[in-house]
Amino acid sequence: MTAPTTERRAALELRAVPGAKPTLVGYAAVFDAVSRDLGGFVEYVRPGAFKRSLAAGADVVALVAHDSRMILGRSGAGTLSLSEDARGLRFEIDVPPTTAARDLLVSVERGDVAGASFAFTVPKGGDRWTFHRSGPATRDLLDVDLRDITITAMPAYPDTSVALRSMSEAKPPLTIVLAARYRECA
Repeated sequence: MTAPTTERRAALELRAVPGAKPTLVGYAAVFDAVSRDLGGFVEYVRPGAFKRSLAAGADVVALVAHDSRMILGRSGAGTLSLSEDARGLRFEIDVPPTTAARDLLVSVERGDVAGASFAFTVPKGGDRWTFHRSGPATRDLLDVDLRDITITAMPAYPDTSVALRSMSEAKPPLTIVLAARYRECA
């Protein structure tokens, strides 16, 4: 018996707002949105696809570009919050003060990185395939075992997002704060 293959999908919705405690928020998957062509098929994540995995308390990590050396948060550590709502798989990451995280925050703030993704395996009966006479096949993800979410510049699902926010949305952007501090020291 072979182990299930881990698959990765990306979406595009990401927000970043600098502040005392930077937090990335967004959607790693948006329900009923079509993916890009994934090699002869397109895919839809259907509502409820993450419900079982989240209810089971899966220890999911948040990564940069699916790279396990660049961990942004972990659900088991309380630094990654995941929920399934009417729109999709929502995440909130308490960003660590690491070099990789700071670099990522700058890229998100500039808009260079605006997508999110997820890695998963499919349990038996967790997907449904439809083959068409013309065009790509369609795969519906009905139930998945969530492995990670990731922040990426190249999502497979164009409707995902990520953004930066802070405890105090009223604070000026980090670049303005840093520029003011630089002027004070000069």
